Amino acid sequence: MPFKDLRSYIKRLHQEGELQKISEEVQPVYEVGAIIRRSYDLRAPAPFFSNLRGFPDARIFGAPIGLSRDKNRTFARFAISMDMAPESSPMDIMEEYLRRIQKPIKPVIVKDGPCKENIVVGKEVDLQAFPSPVLHQGDGGPYIGTWHANITKDPDTGVRNWGMYRLMVHDQNTMGGLFLPAQNIGIHYYTKYEPRGRPMEFAIALGTEPVTPWVAGTRFPIDVSEADIIGGIRGEPLELIKCETVDLEVPAASEIVIEGFIPPHERKLEGPFGEYTGFMAADRAPRPVYHVTAITHRNRPILPATCMGVPVDDSAVSLSLTKAANILGELRQRGFPVRSVYCPPEAVSHWTVVSTKVPYPGYARHLAHAIWGTGWGRSGWYLVIVEEDIDITDMGQVLWAISTACHPKRGIVQVDNVPAHPLLPFLSPEEKAKHLGAYALFDCTWPREWPKEAMPVKASFDNIWPKEVQDKVLRNWQAYGYKDGCNE
Repeated sequence: MPFKDLRSYIKRLHQEGELQKISEEVQPVYEVGAIIRRSYDLRAPAPFFSNLRGFPDARIFGAPIGLSRDKNRTFARFAISMDMAPESSPMDIMEEYLRRIQKPIKPVIVKDGPCKENIVVGKEVDLQAFPSPVLHQGDGGPYIGTWHANITKDPDTGVRNWGMYRLMVHDQNTMGGLFLPAQNIGIHYYTKYEPRGRPMEFAIALGTEPVTPWVAGTRFPIDVSEADIIGGIRGEPLELIKCETVDLEVPAASEIVIEGFIPPHERKLEGPFGEYTGFMAADRAPRPVYHVTAITHRNRPILPATCMGVPVDDSAVSLSLTKAANILGELRQRGFPVRSVYCPPEAVSHWTVVSTKVPYPGYARHLAHAIWGTGWGRSGWYLVIVEEDIDITDMGQVLWAISTACHPKRGIVQVDNVPAHPLLPFLSPEEKAKHLGAYALFDCTWPREWPKEAMPVKASFDNIWPKEVQDKVLRNWQAYGYKDGCNE
């Protein structure tokens, strides 16, 4: 059964050994962030803070879908969020994800929900009543929004956009954040609301059931309803409830809901922030201002938090699976003979690795441009295309393919002047200002114009020994004295 709220998800993680309860008093400034960061580095259980200095009635839940140290269940938290077996492989998760999003389920509107246990409006609003952590030394301020759903709507069609854009607390009733013109929220704000002199309403849902935030952080086409996708992934409708002061709806079981509007042309300094690339990014600069008109929340609310930085953190985990799955689904629809797609989480979604049949000469370049032309693939600055017999979730095999099958000159293809964003550390100041970058293709496929006898033969256990010898070795492995690695 899908999780009804964040609390039931936390309970399940604890049962699975994927949660660490921390009752020791901790400081929201730096200490919370340092503990979350250390948990990523060690792939330790998700920290749950119940004793926050200065905030006796609130809690923080860190690393919601961070990786597990158990090599047999690396993506356990993500799998659990989908109500799948913790041992599910990345490929199992992606295939199930693709299957579920093909059957979206519309949300239902309810009249009451846990997020309405406390309702604060107008002058009583106080963002500083919540333990928004200062995560990294050098952050521009406390960030209340690092794992959430930021909900806005198209002023023309009314279609809701659910995204995830960082949120820094300015004072009691204003926040600041970075959203770019090419992002869905930016398309709405910079091309529709602001040119018309209209404020854009928003609602921030913090502490929802576990699927909502990572779907919000996955870029879907601007006319697709993320709430419908969430319902499809969960296998039942998401319960939504109307906001108090804006014409939007939020998950009814949210821990905290923040409502308000973003005026046109108003800016206030926001940032910097330790970003998903692993570096402090986006210098302090004037950015749009969120004016808060209401806050509703549960009793003893739980604030979810991620601490982005050197991989692997929650954003890298989510994108490694959802981005790869969406690219795979689109390529299949277009008829490409692709076996699998993977975005290694260590590569913070900038690498896309594809295994495929190669039906004709020049195919790898054709496939590369098709991938870069998709909404999900265009942020894969590095693209590796390998033969279908390579396990692309095994970085050892991928590096082997790059080192032996990719020609140092003709196998590496560069494409200049492609869309980019200013968070990319490798861009020059001029490129950041122009939002321009480059792509690189590592073609690790064998040229189909080569004669058959020139094609290298893989010298692997499963390829170069007779089948009867393989079977005998596997059958007798323990008899040889080995204790693991048996084919059971």
